[in-house]
Amino acid sequence: MVIKIIKHIGVPFICCLTIFSSITLGKAPSIAAVLLFGIAFYLSIAFERKLPFSPNIQFILLALFHWSSHLNWCLLLYYLLIGFAIENRLKYTSTFLTALLYIGVYSMIRLSYMPLNYYNLLVSIYDIASSIIFVLLVQFVLKSELDKKRLQQENDYLTTHDPLTGLLNYEGYVTTIENLIVKRFSFVLVLLDFQDFKSVNSENIHNGNETLNQISLLLGNMFYDSYAMSRYAGDQFAIILPARENLISTISESLDANILGFQVTYSFAEYPLEASTKEELISLAEERLFQNKRAVWLKREEHLFRSEKMKMIGELAAGMAHEIRNPLTTIKGFMQIATTRAYNIQPWHELIMSEIRRMNELTAEFLQFSKPHISNMKPESISDCLDRVLSLAESDALYRGHNIIFEDNEEALYIFIDRDKIVQVLLNLIQNAFEAMKHPGDVHVRIKQENELAIIEIEDSGDGMSEGELEKIFNPFYTTKENGTGLGLSICHKIAVDHGGSLEVKSAIGFGSIFSFKLPMVDM
Repeated sequence: MVIKIIKHIGVPFICCLTIFSSITLGKAPSIAAVLLFGIAFYLSIAFERKLPFSPNIQFILLALFHWSSHLNWCLLLYYLLIGFAIENRLKYTSTFLTALLYIGVYSMIRLSYMPLNYYNLLVSIYDIASSIIFVLLVQFVLKSELDKKRLQQENDYLTTHDPLTGLLNYEGYVTTIENLIVKRFSFVLVLLDFQDFKSVNSENIHNGNETLNQISLLLGNMFYDSYAMSRYAGDQFAIILPARENLISTISESLDANILGFQVTYSFAEYPLEASTKEELISLAEERLFQNKRAVWLKREEHLFRSEKMKMIGELAAGMAHEIRNPLTTIKGFMQIATTRAYNIQPWHELIMSEIRRMNELTAEFLQFSKPHISNMKPESISDCLDRVLSLAESDALYRGHNIIFEDNEEALYIFIDRDKIVQVLLNLIQNAFEAMKHPGDVHVRIKQENELAIIEIEDSGDGMSEGELEKIFNPFYTTKENGTGLGLSICHKIAVDHGGSLEVKSAIGFGSIFSFKLPMVDM
Protein backbone atom coordinates (compact mmCIF):
# COMPACT_ATOMS: atom_id res chain seq x y z
CA MET A 1 0.00 0.00 0.00
CA VAL A 2 2.84 2.41 0.91
CA ILE A 3 4.72 1.57 -2.30
CA LYS A 4 1.58 2.24 -4.32
CA ILE A 5 1.15 5.68 -2.71
CA ILE A 6 4.80 6.54 -3.38
CA LYS A 7 4.57 5.50 -7.03
CA HIS A 8 1.34 7.32 -7.83
CA ILE A 9 1.67 10.38 -5.57
CA GLY A 10 5.30 10.76 -4.45
CA VAL A 11 6.98 10.21 -7.84
CA PRO A 12 4.76 12.63 -9.85
CA PHE A 13 5.09 15.26 -7.10
CA ILE A 14 8.89 15.07 -7.13
CA CYS A 15 8.95 15.10 -10.95
CA CYS A 16 6.69 18.15 -11.13
CA LEU A 17 8.68 19.97 -8.44
CA THR A 18 11.94 19.21 -10.26
CA ILE A 19 10.57 20.32 -13.64
CA PHE A 20 9.17 23.54 -12.21
CA SER A 21 12.37 24.34 -10.30
CA SER A 22 14.63 23.52 -13.25
CA ILE A 23 12.68 25.80 -15.58
CA THR A 24 12.25 28.55 -13.00
CA LEU A 25 15.90 28.55 -12.00
CA GLY A 26 17.00 28.38 -15.64
CA LYS A 27 18.86 25.12 -15.16
CA ALA A 28 17.20 23.14 -17.97
CA PRO A 29 19.12 23.27 -21.25
CA SER A 30 15.89 22.40 -23.03
CA ILE A 31 12.43 22.89 -21.53
CA ALA A 32 10.91 20.43 -24.01
CA ALA A 33 13.45 17.78 -23.04
CA VAL A 34 12.90 18.10 -19.29
CA LEU A 35 9.12 17.98 -19.79
CA LEU A 36 9.32 14.99 -22.13
CA PHE A 37 11.69 12.88 -20.02
CA GLY A 38 9.92 13.80 -16.75
CA ILE A 39 6.52 12.72 -18.08
CA ALA A 40 7.99 9.60 -19.71
CA PHE A 41 9.68 8.58 -16.44
CA TYR A 42 6.46 8.96 -14.46
CA LEU A 43 4.45 7.00 -17.07
CA SER A 44 6.97 4.15 -16.92
CA ILE A 45 6.35 4.00 -13.17
CA ALA A 46 2.55 4.39 -13.35
CA PHE A 47 2.00 1.76 -16.09
CA GLU A 48 4.72 -0.75 -15.27
CA ARG A 49 2.13 -3.53 -14.75
CA LYS A 50 0.52 -2.92 -18.13
CA LEU A 51 3.85 -2.37 -19.90
CA PRO A 52 6.15 -5.30 -18.99
CA PHE A 53 9.19 -3.65 -20.57
CA SER A 54 8.84 -0.40 -18.58
CA PRO A 55 10.99 -1.49 -15.56
CA ASN A 56 13.89 -1.98 -17.97
CA ILE A 57 13.80 1.62 -19.22
CA GLN A 58 12.91 3.42 -15.96
CA PHE A 59 16.55 3.93 -15.01
CA ILE A 60 17.40 5.23 -18.52
CA LEU A 61 14.46 7.66 -18.48
CA LEU A 62 15.45 8.87 -15.00
CA ALA A 63 19.04 9.45 -16.15
CA LEU A 64 17.80 11.45 -19.16
CA PHE A 65 15.41 13.41 -16.91
CA HIS A 66 18.27 14.12 -14.49
CA TRP A 67 20.57 15.29 -17.31
CA SER A 68 17.87 17.50 -18.86
CA SER A 69 16.94 19.11 -15.50
CA HIS A 70 20.51 19.74 -14.25
CA LEU A 71 19.24 19.48 -10.66
CA ASN A 72 20.63 17.30 -7.87
CA TRP A 73 17.08 16.95 -6.54
CA CYS A 74 16.72 13.88 -8.76
CA LEU A 75 18.81 11.98 -6.18
CA LEU A 76 15.60 11.17 -4.29
CA LEU A 77 14.18 9.54 -7.43
CA TYR A 78 17.31 7.37 -7.70
CA TYR A 79 16.80 6.26 -4.09
CA LEU A 80 13.18 5.42 -4.88
CA LEU A 81 14.25 3.24 -7.82
CA ILE A 82 16.80 1.52 -5.56
CA GLY A 83 14.00 0.90 -3.03
CA PHE A 84 11.78 -0.56 -5.73
CA ALA A 85 14.61 -2.84 -6.84
CA ILE A 86 15.23 -3.99 -3.23
CA GLU A 87 11.53 -4.80 -2.88
CA ASN A 88 11.70 -7.16 -5.85
CA ARG A 89 15.21 -8.57 -5.17
CA LEU A 90 16.13 -9.09 -1.55
CA LYS A 91 19.61 -10.50 -2.15
CA TYR A 92 22.29 -8.17 -0.81
CA THR A 93 24.71 -8.67 -3.73
CA SER A 94 22.27 -7.78 -6.51
CA THR A 95 20.84 -4.80 -4.63
CA PHE A 96 24.32 -3.44 -3.80
CA LEU A 97 25.33 -3.65 -7.46
CA THR A 98 22.08 -1.97 -8.51
CA ALA A 99 22.57 0.82 -5.93
CA LEU A 100 26.20 1.40 -7.01
CA LEU A 101 25.14 1.51 -10.66
CA TYR A 102 22.35 4.03 -10.03
CA ILE A 103 24.40 6.29 -7.77
CA GLY A 104 27.41 5.97 -10.09
CA VAL A 105 25.36 7.16 -13.08
CA TYR A 106 23.84 9.90 -10.93
CA SER A 107 27.34 11.10 -9.90
CA MET A 108 28.61 11.16 -13.49
CA ILE A 109 25.59 13.14 -14.71
CA ARG A 110 25.92 15.47 -11.73
CA LEU A 111 29.62 16.06 -12.45
CA SER A 112 28.73 16.82 -16.09
CA TYR A 113 26.97 20.06 -15.11
CA MET A 114 28.84 20.81 -11.90
CA PRO A 115 32.44 22.14 -11.61
CA LEU A 116 34.90 19.27 -11.40
CA ASN A 117 36.64 20.10 -8.13
CA TYR A 118 37.66 18.43 -4.88
CA TYR A 119 34.40 19.27 -3.12
CA ASN A 120 32.15 17.76 -5.79
CA LEU A 121 34.28 14.60 -5.88
CA LEU A 122 33.89 14.22 -2.11
CA VAL A 123 30.12 14.76 -2.48
CA SER A 124 30.03 11.94 -5.02
CA ILE A 125 31.87 9.65 -2.60
CA TYR A 126 29.41 10.70 0.11
CA ASP A 127 26.46 9.88 -2.20
CA ILE A 128 27.86 6.39 -2.87
CA ALA A 129 28.35 5.75 0.89
CA SER A 130 24.84 7.06 1.57
CA SER A 131 23.40 4.68 -1.02
CA ILE A 132 25.13 1.72 0.66
CA ILE A 133 23.73 2.71 4.06
CA PHE A 134 20.32 3.26 2.46
CA VAL A 135 20.42 -0.25 0.96
CA LEU A 136 21.34 -1.78 4.32
CA LEU A 137 18.58 0.07 6.15
CA VAL A 138 15.92 -0.77 3.58
CA GLN A 139 17.06 -4.40 3.48
CA PHE A 140 16.84 -4.58 7.27
CA VAL A 141 13.37 -3.02 7.37
CA LEU A 142 12.06 -5.25 4.59
CA LYS A 143 13.56 -8.37 6.17
CA SER A 144 12.00 -7.48 9.50
CA GLU A 145 8.63 -6.91 7.89
CA LEU A 146 8.84 -10.19 6.00
CA ASP A 147 9.81 -12.09 9.15
CA LYS A 148 6.97 -10.42 11.03
CA LYS A 149 4.54 -11.28 8.27
CA ARG A 150 5.78 -14.87 8.13
CA LEU A 151 5.45 -15.29 11.90
CA GLN A 152 1.98 -13.80 11.77
CA GLN A 153 1.01 -16.22 9.02
CA GLU A 154 2.42 -19.14 11.00
CA ASN A 155 0.58 -17.98 14.10
CA ASP A 156 -2.65 -17.60 12.14
CA TYR A 157 -2.14 -21.07 10.70
CA LEU A 158 -1.54 -22.65 14.11
CA THR A 159 -4.55 -20.81 15.51
CA THR A 160 -6.89 -22.30 12.95
CA HIS A 161 -5.14 -25.58 11.99
CA ASP A 162 -4.22 -28.86 13.62
CA PRO A 163 -0.40 -29.07 13.66
CA LEU A 164 -0.39 -32.88 13.32
CA THR A 165 -2.64 -33.43 10.30
CA GLY A 166 -2.70 -29.94 8.78
CA LEU A 167 -6.50 -29.92 8.86
CA LEU A 168 -8.51 -27.16 10.48
CA ASN A 169 -8.95 -27.28 14.24
CA TYR A 170 -12.23 -26.57 16.05
CA GLU A 171 -11.85 -22.80 15.81
CA GLY A 172 -10.97 -23.05 12.14
CA TYR A 173 -13.99 -25.10 11.20
CA VAL A 174 -16.34 -22.89 13.25
CA THR A 175 -14.95 -19.85 11.40
CA THR A 176 -15.51 -21.62 8.08
CA ILE A 177 -19.12 -22.31 9.01
CA GLU A 178 -19.60 -18.64 9.90
CA ASN A 179 -18.20 -17.56 6.52
CA LEU A 180 -20.39 -20.02 4.61
CA ILE A 181 -23.48 -18.83 6.49
CA VAL A 182 -22.61 -15.20 5.70
CA LYS A 183 -22.31 -16.16 2.01
CA ARG A 184 -25.67 -18.02 2.28
CA PHE A 185 -24.23 -21.31 1.02
CA SER A 186 -26.16 -24.55 1.60
CA PHE A 187 -23.97 -27.25 3.15
CA VAL A 188 -23.94 -30.39 5.30
CA LEU A 189 -21.87 -30.73 8.48
CA VAL A 190 -20.57 -34.28 9.01
CA LEU A 191 -19.06 -35.30 12.36
CA LEU A 192 -16.99 -38.49 12.60
CA ASP A 193 -15.80 -40.32 15.72
CA PHE A 194 -13.39 -43.21 15.22
CA GLN A 195 -14.19 -45.86 17.83
CA ASP A 196 -11.21 -48.17 17.29
CA PHE A 197 -8.61 -45.41 17.29
CA LYS A 198 -8.40 -45.26 21.10
CA SER A 199 -7.03 -48.81 21.27
CA VAL A 200 -4.44 -48.02 18.57
CA ASN A 201 -3.37 -44.80 20.30
CA SER A 202 -3.06 -46.49 23.71
CA GLU A 203 -0.42 -48.88 22.38
CA ASN A 204 1.99 -46.28 21.06
CA ILE A 205 1.72 -42.52 20.65
CA HIS A 206 3.83 -42.59 17.47
CA ASN A 207 1.55 -45.22 15.94
CA GLY A 208 -1.45 -43.16 17.00
CA ASN A 209 -0.08 -40.05 15.25
CA GLU A 210 0.62 -42.04 12.09
CA THR A 211 -2.90 -43.42 12.21
CA LEU A 212 -4.37 -39.92 12.53
CA ASN A 213 -2.37 -38.79 9.51
CA GLN A 214 -3.53 -41.85 7.60
CA ILE A 215 -7.15 -41.12 8.50
CA SER A 216 -6.81 -37.48 7.42
CA LEU A 217 -5.41 -38.58 4.03
CA LEU A 218 -8.22 -41.10 3.55
CA LEU A 219 -10.80 -38.45 4.40
CA GLY A 220 -9.12 -36.02 2.01
CA ASN A 221 -9.41 -38.54 -0.83
CA MET A 222 -12.97 -39.51 0.08
CA PHE A 223 -14.27 -35.95 0.54
CA TYR A 224 -12.13 -34.14 -2.02
CA ASP A 225 -14.90 -31.63 -2.79
CA SER A 226 -15.41 -30.50 0.82
CA TYR A 227 -15.47 -26.83 1.81
CA ALA A 228 -13.35 -27.64 4.86
CA MET A 229 -12.08 -30.56 6.95
CA SER A 230 -11.23 -30.39 10.64
CA ARG A 231 -9.71 -32.60 13.30
CA TYR A 232 -10.71 -31.78 16.85
CA ALA A 233 -11.16 -33.53 20.25
CA GLY A 234 -8.46 -36.10 19.53
CA ASP A 235 -10.07 -38.66 17.23
CA GLN A 236 -13.08 -36.66 16.04
CA PHE A 237 -13.29 -35.06 12.60
CA ALA A 238 -15.66 -32.51 11.08
CA ILE A 239 -16.29 -32.23 7.35
CA ILE A 240 -18.27 -29.47 5.62
CA LEU A 241 -19.68 -30.57 2.28
CA PRO A 242 -21.72 -28.70 -0.33
CA ALA A 243 -25.34 -29.82 -0.13
CA ARG A 244 -26.55 -31.99 -2.97
CA GLU A 245 -29.19 -34.63 -3.60
CA ASN A 246 -28.73 -38.02 -1.85
CA LEU A 247 -25.51 -36.81 -0.20
CA ILE A 248 -26.34 -38.11 3.28
CA SER A 249 -27.47 -41.56 2.10
CA THR A 250 -24.36 -41.92 -0.10
CA ILE A 251 -22.00 -41.05 2.76
CA SER A 252 -23.87 -43.32 5.18
CA GLU A 253 -23.51 -46.28 2.83
CA SER A 254 -19.78 -45.66 2.45
CA LEU A 255 -19.13 -45.27 6.18
CA ASP A 256 -21.28 -48.29 7.11
CA ALA A 257 -19.26 -50.34 4.64
CA ASN A 258 -16.13 -49.59 6.73
CA ILE A 259 -14.47 -48.04 3.70
CA LEU A 260 -11.98 -46.17 5.93
CA GLY A 261 -10.76 -49.31 7.71
CA PHE A 262 -11.96 -48.13 11.13
CA GLN A 263 -15.29 -48.41 12.88
CA VAL A 264 -16.69 -44.91 12.77
CA THR A 265 -19.71 -43.30 14.40
CA TYR A 266 -21.09 -40.34 12.47
CA SER A 267 -23.81 -37.72 12.40
CA PHE A 268 -25.19 -35.12 9.99
CA ALA A 269 -26.71 -31.65 10.24
CA GLU A 270 -27.80 -29.65 7.21
CA TYR A 271 -27.83 -25.86 6.79
CA PRO A 272 -30.23 -24.09 6.36
CA LEU A 273 -32.73 -26.97 6.25
CA GLU A 274 -32.25 -28.03 9.90
CA ALA A 275 -30.56 -25.04 11.55
CA SER A 276 -30.37 -21.30 10.95
CA THR A 277 -27.25 -20.42 13.00
CA LYS A 278 -23.85 -21.97 13.50
CA GLU A 279 -24.61 -22.64 17.18
CA GLU A 280 -27.78 -24.56 16.33
CA LEU A 281 -26.03 -26.47 13.54
CA ILE A 282 -23.03 -27.56 15.65
CA SER A 283 -25.21 -28.37 18.67
CA LEU A 284 -27.54 -30.50 16.54
CA ALA A 285 -24.65 -32.43 14.97
CA GLU A 286 -22.93 -32.96 18.35
CA GLU A 287 -26.17 -34.17 19.98
CA ARG A 288 -26.79 -36.64 17.17
CA LEU A 289 -23.21 -37.89 17.38
CA PHE A 290 -23.56 -38.39 21.14
CA GLN A 291 -26.80 -40.35 20.69
CA ASN A 292 -25.22 -42.50 17.98
CA LYS A 293 -22.16 -43.17 20.14
CA ARG A 294 -24.43 -44.08 23.04
CA ALA A 295 -26.36 -46.50 20.82
CA VAL A 296 -23.09 -48.14 19.72
CA TRP A 297 -21.92 -48.36 23.33
CA LEU A 298 -25.21 -49.96 24.44
CA LYS A 299 -24.97 -52.44 21.59
CA ARG A 300 -21.43 -53.36 22.59
CA GLU A 301 -22.48 -53.71 26.23
CA GLU A 302 -25.36 -55.92 25.21
CA HIS A 303 -23.02 -58.09 23.15
CA LEU A 304 -20.56 -58.25 26.04
CA PHE A 305 -23.37 -59.16 28.44
CA ARG A 306 -24.51 -61.95 26.14
CA SER A 307 -20.95 -63.22 25.87
CA GLU A 308 -20.50 -63.16 29.63
CA LYS A 309 -23.86 -64.88 30.10
CA MET A 310 -22.94 -67.62 27.66
CA LYS A 311 -19.60 -68.00 29.40
CA MET A 312 -21.36 -68.32 32.76
CA ILE A 313 -23.80 -70.87 31.35
CA GLY A 314 -20.85 -72.85 30.05
CA GLU A 315 -19.11 -72.72 33.41
CA LEU A 316 -22.31 -73.74 35.21
CA ALA A 317 -22.90 -76.60 32.82
CA ALA A 318 -19.31 -77.78 33.17
CA GLY A 319 -19.50 -77.54 36.96
CA MET A 320 -22.84 -79.30 37.11
CA ALA A 321 -21.58 -82.11 34.87
CA HIS A 322 -18.45 -82.48 37.01
CA GLU A 323 -20.41 -82.59 40.28
CA ILE A 324 -22.95 -85.11 39.00
CA ARG A 325 -20.28 -87.30 37.37
CA ASN A 326 -18.67 -88.07 40.74
CA PRO A 327 -21.71 -89.74 42.40
CA LEU A 328 -22.64 -91.41 39.10
CA THR A 329 -19.15 -92.90 38.90
CA THR A 330 -19.52 -94.21 42.45
CA ILE A 331 -22.93 -95.75 41.74
CA LYS A 332 -21.61 -97.26 38.49
CA GLY A 333 -18.71 -98.83 40.35
CA PHE A 334 -20.94 -100.42 42.96
CA MET A 335 -23.28 -101.73 40.28
CA GLN A 336 -20.36 -103.33 38.43
CA ILE A 337 -19.20 -105.00 41.64
CA ALA A 338 -22.77 -106.17 42.29
CA THR A 339 -22.80 -108.13 39.00
CA THR A 340 -20.20 -110.50 40.42
CA ARG A 341 -22.38 -111.12 43.50
CA ALA A 342 -25.71 -111.90 41.84
CA TYR A 343 -26.69 -108.19 41.95
CA ASN A 344 -26.73 -108.12 45.70
CA ILE A 345 -26.35 -104.40 46.45
CA GLN A 346 -27.30 -104.67 50.10
CA PRO A 347 -23.74 -103.99 51.41
CA TRP A 348 -23.56 -100.74 49.43
CA HIS A 349 -27.22 -99.73 49.63
CA GLU A 350 -26.68 -96.82 52.02
CA LEU A 351 -23.71 -95.49 50.04
CA ILE A 352 -25.64 -95.65 46.78
CA MET A 353 -28.65 -93.91 48.34
CA SER A 354 -26.32 -91.27 49.81
CA GLU A 355 -24.90 -90.51 46.38
CA ILE A 356 -28.40 -90.36 44.88
CA ARG A 357 -29.49 -87.93 47.62
CA ARG A 358 -26.41 -85.84 46.87
CA MET A 359 -27.39 -85.64 43.20
CA ASN A 360 -30.94 -84.66 44.15
CA GLU A 361 -29.66 -81.89 46.45
CA LEU A 362 -27.28 -80.67 43.79
CA THR A 363 -30.03 -80.61 41.17
CA ALA A 364 -32.42 -78.81 43.54
CA GLU A 365 -29.83 -76.12 44.35
CA PHE A 366 -28.94 -75.71 40.70
CA LEU A 367 -32.63 -75.20 39.84
CA GLN A 368 -32.86 -72.70 42.68
CA PHE A 369 -29.85 -70.84 41.30
CA SER A 370 -31.34 -70.71 37.80
CA LYS A 371 -34.72 -69.28 38.85
CA PRO A 372 -34.92 -65.99 36.96
CA HIS A 373 -37.11 -63.83 39.20
CA ILE A 374 -38.18 -63.25 42.76
CA SER A 375 -41.87 -63.07 43.67
CA ASN A 376 -44.22 -62.13 46.50
CA MET A 377 -42.47 -58.81 47.14
CA LYS A 378 -43.78 -56.61 49.98
CA PRO A 379 -42.45 -54.40 52.78
CA GLU A 380 -41.17 -56.41 55.75
CA SER A 381 -39.52 -55.60 59.07
CA ILE A 382 -35.93 -56.77 59.26
CA SER A 383 -36.32 -57.62 62.94
CA ASP A 384 -39.33 -59.87 62.18
CA CYS A 385 -37.34 -61.68 59.48
CA LEU A 386 -34.42 -62.26 61.83
CA ASP A 387 -36.72 -63.48 64.61
CA ARG A 388 -37.92 -66.14 62.19
CA VAL A 389 -34.36 -67.00 61.12
CA LEU A 390 -33.02 -67.21 64.69
CA SER A 391 -35.89 -69.45 65.79
CA LEU A 392 -35.04 -71.84 62.92
CA ALA A 393 -31.30 -71.78 63.65
CA GLU A 394 -31.55 -72.07 67.45
CA SER A 395 -31.71 -75.87 67.62
CA ASP A 396 -28.69 -76.32 65.33
CA ALA A 397 -26.74 -73.82 67.43
CA LEU A 398 -27.53 -75.73 70.64
CA TYR A 399 -26.55 -79.01 68.99
CA ARG A 400 -23.16 -77.65 67.91
CA GLY A 401 -22.59 -75.79 71.16
CA HIS A 402 -22.61 -72.31 69.57
CA ASN A 403 -24.17 -69.17 70.98
CA ILE A 404 -26.07 -66.66 68.78
CA ILE A 405 -25.75 -63.03 69.94
CA PHE A 406 -28.40 -60.81 68.33
CA GLU A 407 -27.79 -57.03 68.27
CA ASP A 408 -30.99 -55.32 67.12
CA ASN A 409 -31.26 -51.75 65.83
CA GLU A 410 -33.03 -49.23 68.03
CA GLU A 411 -35.22 -48.06 65.14
CA ALA A 412 -37.51 -50.37 63.18
CA LEU A 413 -36.19 -50.81 59.61
CA TYR A 414 -38.32 -51.97 56.70
CA ILE A 415 -37.24 -53.46 53.38
CA PHE A 416 -39.16 -54.42 50.23
CA ILE A 417 -38.44 -58.15 49.91
CA ASP A 418 -39.59 -61.66 49.18
CA ARG A 419 -39.49 -62.85 52.81
CA ASP A 420 -38.89 -66.53 52.05
CA LYS A 421 -35.88 -65.68 49.89
CA ILE A 422 -34.33 -63.43 52.52
CA VAL A 423 -34.90 -66.06 55.24
CA GLN A 424 -33.19 -68.57 52.95
CA VAL A 425 -30.16 -66.28 52.55
CA LEU A 426 -29.81 -65.54 56.28
CA LEU A 427 -30.21 -69.20 57.28
CA ASN A 428 -27.53 -70.15 54.77
CA LEU A 429 -25.14 -67.49 56.12
CA ILE A 430 -25.73 -68.52 59.77
CA GLN A 431 -25.33 -72.19 58.82
CA ASN A 432 -22.00 -71.34 57.15
CA ALA A 433 -20.93 -69.47 60.30
CA PHE A 434 -21.69 -72.56 62.42
CA GLU A 435 -19.69 -74.79 60.08
CA ALA A 436 -16.75 -72.34 59.97
CA MET A 437 -16.17 -72.73 63.77
CA LYS A 438 -14.55 -76.05 64.69
CA HIS A 439 -15.06 -75.37 68.42
CA PRO A 440 -18.07 -73.87 70.26
CA GLY A 441 -18.14 -70.12 69.84
CA ASP A 442 -20.25 -67.01 69.34
CA VAL A 443 -22.04 -65.94 66.18
CA HIS A 444 -22.92 -62.23 66.19
CA VAL A 445 -25.96 -61.11 64.21
CA ARG A 446 -26.32 -57.31 63.92
CA ILE A 447 -28.74 -54.89 62.27
CA LYS A 448 -27.27 -51.56 61.13
CA GLN A 449 -28.36 -48.55 59.09
CA GLU A 450 -26.11 -46.77 56.61
CA ASN A 451 -27.74 -43.89 54.71
CA GLU A 452 -30.64 -45.52 52.83
CA LEU A 453 -29.36 -49.08 53.33
CA ALA A 454 -30.26 -51.65 55.96
CA ILE A 455 -27.28 -53.88 56.79
CA ILE A 456 -27.41 -57.33 58.39
CA GLU A 457 -24.00 -58.52 59.58
CA ILE A 458 -23.23 -62.12 60.50
CA GLU A 459 -19.86 -62.56 62.19
CA ASP A 460 -18.23 -65.85 63.20
CA SER A 461 -15.09 -66.64 65.17
CA GLY A 462 -13.79 -69.32 62.82
CA ASP A 463 -10.44 -69.69 61.11
CA GLY A 464 -11.18 -67.05 58.44
CA MET A 465 -10.36 -67.13 54.74
CA SER A 466 -7.39 -66.14 52.59
CA GLU A 467 -7.52 -63.46 49.88
CA GLY A 468 -7.53 -66.14 47.21
CA GLU A 469 -10.56 -67.79 48.75
CA LEU A 470 -12.37 -64.45 49.10
CA GLU A 471 -11.96 -63.75 45.38
CA LYS A 472 -13.73 -67.02 44.45
CA ILE A 473 -16.18 -67.45 47.30
CA PHE A 474 -19.26 -66.38 45.28
CA ASN A 475 -18.32 -68.36 42.17
CA PRO A 476 -20.67 -71.27 41.38
CA PHE A 477 -19.35 -74.71 42.44
CA TYR A 478 -16.48 -73.26 44.46
CA THR A 479 -16.48 -74.66 47.99
CA THR A 480 -14.06 -75.30 50.86
CA LYS A 481 -16.38 -77.87 52.46
CA GLU A 482 -15.79 -81.56 52.01
CA ASN A 483 -19.43 -82.29 51.09
CA GLY A 484 -20.46 -78.84 49.81
CA THR A 485 -21.99 -78.19 46.40
CA GLY A 486 -20.53 -74.70 45.98
CA LEU A 487 -23.89 -73.19 45.02
CA GLY A 488 -25.11 -71.91 48.40
CA LEU A 489 -23.29 -68.55 48.46
CA SER A 490 -23.82 -68.09 44.71
CA ILE A 491 -27.58 -68.40 45.30
CA CYS A 492 -27.37 -65.97 48.25
CA HIS A 493 -25.48 -63.46 46.13
CA LYS A 494 -28.01 -63.75 43.30
CA ILE A 495 -30.95 -63.21 45.68
CA ALA A 496 -29.21 -60.12 47.11
CA VAL A 497 -28.69 -58.65 43.63
CA ASP A 498 -32.29 -59.47 42.63
CA HIS A 499 -33.45 -57.40 45.63
CA GLY A 500 -31.32 -54.42 44.55
CA GLY A 501 -28.83 -55.09 47.35
CA SER A 502 -25.43 -56.70 47.76
CA LEU A 503 -23.63 -59.41 49.71
CA GLU A 504 -20.08 -58.65 50.84
CA VAL A 505 -17.55 -60.43 53.00
CA LYS A 506 -14.53 -59.44 55.07
CA SER A 507 -12.20 -62.07 56.43
CA ALA A 508 -8.64 -62.75 57.51
CA ILE A 509 -6.84 -65.95 58.50
CA GLY A 510 -7.26 -66.50 62.24
CA PHE A 511 -9.80 -63.68 62.75
CA GLY A 512 -13.06 -65.15 61.47
CA SER A 513 -15.38 -63.71 58.79
CA ILE A 514 -18.07 -61.03 58.58
CA PHE A 515 -20.78 -61.29 55.91
CA SER A 516 -22.66 -58.02 55.23
CA PHE A 517 -26.09 -58.35 53.62
CA LYS A 518 -27.14 -54.88 52.38
CA LEU A 519 -30.67 -54.05 51.23
CA PRO A 520 -32.38 -50.73 50.31
CA MET A 521 -34.89 -49.50 52.91
CA VAL A 522 -38.46 -48.30 52.34
CA ASP A 523 -40.45 -45.72 54.31
CA MET A 524 -43.41 -46.94 56.30
